[in-house]
Amino acid sequence: MISLNGIRKVFQTKDGPVAAVNGVNLKIKEGEIYGIIGYSGAGKSTLIRMLNMLERPTEGDVEVAGKALSKLSNNELRKARQEIGMIFQHFNLLWSRTVRDNIAFPLEIAGVKKSERDKRVNELIELVGLEGRGESYPSQLSGGQKQRVGIARALANNPKVLLCDEATSALDPKTTDSILDLLVDINEKLGLTIILITHEMHVIRKICHQVAVMEAGKVVEQGPVLEVFRKPKENMTKEFVKQITEPEETTDAIKQMLAEHPEGQIVQLTFVGEEAERPLITQLIREFDIEVNIVQGKITKIQKGSYGTLFVALNGQKKEVEKAITFIRNKEVDVEVITYA
Repeated sequence: MISLNGIRKVFQTKDGPVAAVNGVNLKIKEGEIYGIIGYSGAGKSTLIRMLNMLERPTEGDVEVAGKALSKLSNNELRKARQEIGMIFQHFNLLWSRTVRDNIAFPLEIAGVKKSERDKRVNELIELVGLEGRGESYPSQLSGGQKQRVGIARALANNPKVLLCDEATSALDPKTTDSILDLLVDINEKLGLTIILITHEMHVIRKICHQVAVMEAGKVVEQGPVLEVFRKPKENMTKEFVKQITEPEETTDAIKQMLAEHPEGQIVQLTFVGEEAERPLITQLIREFDIEVNIVQGKITKIQKGSYGTLFVALNGQKKEVEKAITFIRNKEVDVEVITYA
């Protein structure tokens, strides 16, 4: 569906050339929800804008739905863009137009007849859950409702691909979840390929099948979300995974327990799939002469199964603790002994 080969984007600045994107190669399958995560300045926004040629690459090829976009004429590119919808962080709505007219705008530009436009707009209003708000103006809507209008407008021309540029960054957590649920629903109902960029691992965890991690214009790690969560390789990826698995309060609790029980071990257990549902702690207490204290734990659902992390303090004789850790590893649970200076 989407192929990026050797993509570079160099901007000329007063301080000299800056490579915002530097040698990126990606393959995205049809029907996938593909996440691109990175901090501000990583190059992810520039990258996604090259997927519809809002930014033209300095080097490399962009292929979407079998079309090499960089080789198309201006007229051919306009037609190709109708197959690529895009939604934005700050909605980019026309404030003098109603919800209905905002959604209809791309259809007007495409020269669609009014009767067909009205039918399509009605379908989209229902799809995104905005029944009864068709005659409202953007100023009368909440942030989540505005983004729903943006999504409906992006879908007006029946695109094959939907690009999401930090689409939930301006929303509160509850509204973010509702928009992510809507994107999953659209993906499943329409078979739409969705590419989204974000700096929030929660977004990746909730809806993405695959993820690419960007740093300084490069993709430093990529793969299935479950695998990247389970065994992050790069330091940048580990930082993002910790947003979900190891919040600040957990770190504080671990440091306190290490101070109170210097002879014990704090371990991080990572469960994937069926292992996330099994009573491991009960087995530890029954099998070994150790004290087990749970510091913090969480099991979350991602697109391809369950993912769980559990921080526990194991207190007892050193040999007994070591036997318990070996027992855990034999259960195919990842174990990491935690130490903080």
